[in-house]
This record gives sequence, structure tokens and C-alpha cells, in this order.
Amino acid sequence: MRLLLIEDDAMFGKALVRGLGRNGMTVDWIRDGADGLAALTRAEHAAALLDIGLPEMSGFEILKAMRSSRRMPPILIITARDHVDDIVTGLDLGADDYLIKPFDLRTLLARIRAVIRRTNARTSALMTSKDIALNPSTYVATFRDVEATLSAREFSVLYALMEHPGTILSRSQIEMRIYGWGEEIQSNAVDVVIHGLRKKFGKDMIHNIRGAGWVVIKGES
Repeated sequence: MRLLLIEDDAMFGKALVRGLGRNGMTVDWIRDGADGLAALTRAEHAAALLDIGLPEMSGFEILKAMRSSRRMPPILIITARDHVDDIVTGLDLGADDYLIKPFDLRTLLARIRAVIRRTNARTSALMTSKDIALNPSTYVATFRDVEATLSAREFSVLYALMEHPGTILSRSQIEMRIYGWGEEIQSNAVDVVIHGLRKKFGKDMIHNIRGAGWVVIKGES
């Protein structure tokens, strides 16, 4: 799962990136509001963690700017501000949840899962194409008569392919889903993940188009 962190506190940000990474999440970390807004508009992330007191542009200003966007990911405010007015303002501006620092990492993980589940429930709880079904809330995939829970990277790769069934995704397009910005990319990472998916479900689940990339077959489940 790929997350966006918009947070200017270096020590806190490093701790979050490290903790979330240990739990299978890829984190893109931005330290000012203007760049954070630009990253949000790209709609590349499953969820965003947003501080309020940011340089260049506050978290509230970011929420106001994103209010009319149809591509806004679920946003969880993380801040030391505990005043009721701030909480109400953040939620009224479109944030999906509000977590006050300091907090336990397990609490944050549970809140992230909850806002993503709610977002998926509002859109499509189950992604299907041909013989494949993927539940974004549980990371459970089925192919024909095989069902299995995916690892974080397996989910990211299959989710990317299932977003556009019938469309070939190149190696670089898939790498964007499993690596954060500036993170060193392992040359065979995509091959390893896809090999793992095929080992679980069979080689017909994901098709390799030589020299182009990978694709799942488009069609009704």
C-alpha cells in the first residue's frame, strides 16, 4: 500500500516512515504544504497523512483546495492540535479522520485501514475481471477456485493491474506502485512479486507481453 505523508517535523516523519515501512507500507514523504497539494492531485496514493501546521500552505488550506476534487484519496489529519474547533474544521473541510499526536503506531494503522475501507465501500468493495476478484479491504484475492491473502507488495501489483484490466503495464509503471520516491529500486522486484502471485494462483492469472509488460485479461467475472 502506498501512502503520502505531508509532515514537516523531521524526527516525527522519520519515525513514521520507518514504522509504516515495517508494516509493509510504502511512504512518500513531503515536508511542505505546496508540494503536498501537488502530490495529492496526482492521485497516486491509497491514503494521505496530513499535518496542519505546514510551511508554505497549511493543512486546512490543502483541504480547501482539494475539496472539489473527485480524485482525492482518503485523508487522515495527524497533528498536535487537540482543540475541538480544529478537529471540527478539519473534518468539515473533508478530512476522513483526525488523530492527535502523540499516538501509538497500532492506532494509526487501524485508522488507515478504516478510512480506506470506508472509501472502498463508497466506491467498489470488490474489483473483478474475468476469473479474478480482489478485495481492497482485506487483501484477499481469488482466481478461479483459489483464494489467498496477499502481501503488501503483491496487493499493490495486482491492484494496479486490476485498475485497468486489459491494459499492459510496463515495469516502470508497476515499480511506481511498490516503491516510494527516492527509494532504491531493485532490478528484479517486479518479477519476484509476479512470480509469487503466479505460484499462488497459477500462471494464467497474469499474462506477460514480451518486451512490453504485464496484463490481466479484461472481462466479466
